[in-house]
Amino acid sequence: MRRRRAPNTRCWRYWGRVAAGPADARSYKGQDRALRADRLGTAGLLLSVLAASAPLMVVAGVMPTTFGVMGIVGQPLLFVILGAVLALFSIGYAEMSRHVHNAGAFYAYIARGLGPTAGAGASLVALVAYSAMQVGVYGILGFEISGLFATYLDTELAWWIPALAAVALTGGLGWLKIDLNAKVLGVLLIIEVLLVVVFDLAALGKPGPEGLSLHAFNPETLTGAGLGTALCFCIAAFVGFEQSPVYAEETSKPHIVVSRVMFLAVGFVALFFALSAWALTVATGPGEVVKASAEAGPGLLFQLTESRLGTTFTDVLHVLFVSGMFAAMLSFHNVVSRYAFAMGREGLLPAAFGRTNAGTGAPATGSLLQTVVSVVVVLAFAFTDDMPVGDPTAPVLHLFTWMGSVGALGVTLLMATASFAVIAFFVRRGTAGAQVWRLVAAGLAGVALLAIAVYTVRDFGVLVGAEEGSALSWALPGIIAAAVVVGLVYGLVLRSTRPEVHARIGLGNEAFRLDQAAESTPGD
Repeated sequence: MRRRRAPNTRCWRYWGRVAAGPADARSYKGQDRALRADRLGTAGLLLSVLAASAPLMVVAGVMPTTFGVMGIVGQPLLFVILGAVLALFSIGYAEMSRHVHNAGAFYAYIARGLGPTAGAGASLVALVAYSAMQVGVYGILGFEISGLFATYLDTELAWWIPALAAVALTGGLGWLKIDLNAKVLGVLLIIEVLLVVVFDLAALGKPGPEGLSLHAFNPETLTGAGLGTALCFCIAAFVGFEQSPVYAEETSKPHIVVSRVMFLAVGFVALFFALSAWALTVATGPGEVVKASAEAGPGLLFQLTESRLGTTFTDVLHVLFVSGMFAAMLSFHNVVSRYAFAMGREGLLPAAFGRTNAGTGAPATGSLLQTVVSVVVVLAFAFTDDMPVGDPTAPVLHLFTWMGSVGALGVTLLMATASFAVIAFFVRRGTAGAQVWRLVAAGLAGVALLAIAVYTVRDFGVLVGAEEGSALSWALPGIIAAAVVVGLVYGLVLRSTRPEVHARIGLGNEAFRLDQAAESTPGD
């Protein structure tokens, strides 16, 4: 009979005692320190992670920027290529999710594969990257709401007022049950998708002067100096699918649901955005899409719907544009609060972050942290932005673009590192032979994602619209570099000063079981 392998060699002598009987992590020292299980099924989890991709915001904001600023006509093909890369990534990532259930997802996987110190570095990168992406959306949301007030109510409203209101509402929802959040996200997402599909059909039904051209899928359309920045913008549109493992502890049958949702999300996003980007090229004509996007910017989609679907549809689209951004913010907020929870549970953050709300099971302290960070950043941009006073484009050009780009770079690096961590995890367990095709897929994805990250850093000045020689070209990606360095140093310090905490990084609920086993066997 084959001898059973211990789940983790870092559990020391406590593991044998713990494995003999499950311990209830919620009852540890009388504290509710575990996320509530069985709150999400396949549909709820899928809607939660897809909401982060903000379909309407991508079609109205990201796509015209990629066409107009980067000059990449082949954006539809780019989504297909990135979809293939991320599908390769998901093969190993999904397999890892069957073995490790932890709200810390990225950093937990990296810790289990590359060691606790690497996990500590990844935890801080994840916290910074997802926080940056969420805070960045507040800028474009404030800008859009301010525009709606000016258009329909003839009222001037500073962008940061609705932005702060959104921070408060998002923070409040972050304290509620995740299944309730999933319902809110699901309704908003479905409406968004339906509206974009209506536009796609209208564009294909009434094409521009070049007809139903497939030129945008020609590989020759991917040439140009803006390819690196286009890659970063487009990969940011996929962000959300990789969040599935974050909710593993709150799903029913996580070993099945998490991987299923991941592949469904990647496939949907790749297909949906490729078709929508193609519809934009058809509506304007592939030869004119770069010029039209440069002139209209985020207004391109609304101009095209105005001429094809009328004023009423366009007005509804403006309103749903706001609700879609709100759904993305709530999705990112839920992820950040769960990362903070996982870090608090394992000792990377103060213990208060590792506790949940007794009534809802939500990671309340992590939610509060993200709310406070959002308020501080929004106010900082409101009072220090160097755009001319009263210029409504400031939050879009600075807060949204800068923070979104920083977040996209961080997530890309995390995915690349996680790919190599998957390989190391199964090699260290001695099961690489049985997983060889998954490990090959993970290796290919890791190399591709690393190349995208290098391209992004090289062209970061273009990505954020900085002038040549501007300090922003290195200062903004430096935020992620600083998070890596600080996290790694912190991990090394923990290894020297608190080895028991260092050894628990990435263990999740297993960390509680170790503590309980240790306390129940005095004298060891």
